[in-house]
Amino acid sequence: MFRSLSTRREFLRTAAAIGGVAATHSLIGVTRATAQSPAKINMQLGWLASNGILGEVVAIKKGFYTEQGVELEITPGGPNVDGVASVASGQAMIGQTSSSPSVMLARSAGIPIKAIAAGYQKHPFTYFSLESAAIREPKDMIGKTIATQPTAYILARALLAKNGIAEDQVTLVNMGADMNQLITGQAQAVTGWLTNTNALKILGDDRVDMMLWDTGIQLYANVYFATDKSITETPDLLAKFIAGSAMGWGYAKDNPEEAVEILVEAYPNLDKASELEAVKPVLEFSFGETTKAEGWGAMNRANWEAQLKTYADLDQFKGTVPTVDDIMTLSILEATTDIRKKVG
Repeated sequence: MFRSLSTRREFLRTAAAIGGVAATHSLIGVTRATAQSPAKINMQLGWLASNGILGEVVAIKKGFYTEQGVELEITPGGPNVDGVASVASGQAMIGQTSSSPSVMLARSAGIPIKAIAAGYQKHPFTYFSLESAAIREPKDMIGKTIATQPTAYILARALLAKNGIAEDQVTLVNMGADMNQLITGQAQAVTGWLTNTNALKILGDDRVDMMLWDTGIQLYANVYFATDKSITETPDLLAKFIAGSAMGWGYAKDNPEEAVEILVEAYPNLDKASELEAVKPVLEFSFGETTKAEGWGAMNRANWEAQLKTYADLDQFKGTVPTVDDIMTLSILEATTDIRKKVG
């Protein structure tokens, strides 16, 4: 099943409640270490457990967090779980969200969170078509019907605006839970994550991919975030978490088959064969030229600035338009540069 991208409306519904809870809640999702025990940290996922936490599961199994003096607990999300709210209210210290706009929209809604690292350097969100009506670049969308998730309409609008295509030149329709609309010809493209190899099998060798990233809308995926409070008061624990995660992802990069074994052992509901197929693209999105220079988890201000401008231009911020400093910090990455570069 494809993970959808969080919308502004979802955050606006929770912002008021979070404001009251966050102001009074003293728990910040971490138990301090004693001389005998590590500090316990809870990471809240934005969706169900998947290969997006491959490195974290490996780091737990291999003891990399223990080496850093922390013990990580992963709490899965789901359709009825607001992962941002869990972190903002203090139920979890760290969150992972599928897409960077979630952080921007949350901040605009008054929720005090910031991105601290990006697990995927490029977002896997992709437009899939078939050779018979191939969409290889944005101009090929003109006159076509595109089936996409309701929460991803904004991405299609951003893509069209970025490439000078009028919205009335493309027909957008709601996408179901599978690829059926493309197979039956009801639409000339459907959308989803390029890492979802199991769902993509049905399209066969005629599949044509157009990544959102390659159209000029360059979002981060698997973004790690924390509250302003945690970043200010417990940066050492956040740094230990990022260091342990970097080591876990680095180990997965060097030992992908063993990493999949560890993932499936931890989450038996995942299909081993499918995960073995998915691990290559997962690691390709996690590592690349940027991580060679800056280390695992890297992100930069220029990218965030471009994302902010795109969403502001499309009037997506109904609250205050956040600044780059409102939505991200490089301080935790800078504190872990040496260890992250070793696995980049």
